[in-house]
Amino acid sequence: QVQLVESGGGLVQAGGSLALSCAASGSSFRLNAMGWYRQGPGKERGLVATITGDGATNYADSVKGRFTISRDNAKNTVYLQMNSLKPEDTAVYYCHADGRVGIYPYAGWGQGTQVTVSS
Repeated sequence: QVQLVESGGGLVQAGGSLALSCAASGSSFRLNAMGWYRQGPGKERGLVATITGDGATNYADSVKGRFTISRDNAKNTVYLQMNSLKPEDTAVYYCHADGRVGIYPYAGWGQGTQVTVSS
């Protein structure tokens, strides 16, 4: 079993910055890709950014140049630095990870953390 626990959400004014983190814990697991997704009011959950174990990154067009994803493999933690925030970035942000627990494939979500950007 793997648990993903996010932290770092909150309220910020437009143009400000927030940093999110997501730590994975458990036993006998190995993570491949980790990433962040978000679900805004009345919207479906969608990709924000992902990062592979080798550090290759992928971003949604709407956040390119403003958000930076990174990870610390030794700590099984993924980060999302969000700069130049806009009201449309308001959403619940979810951490996602996939990999293996023992010999079994794994994919899971964190509980979500609210990010609110005021205009």
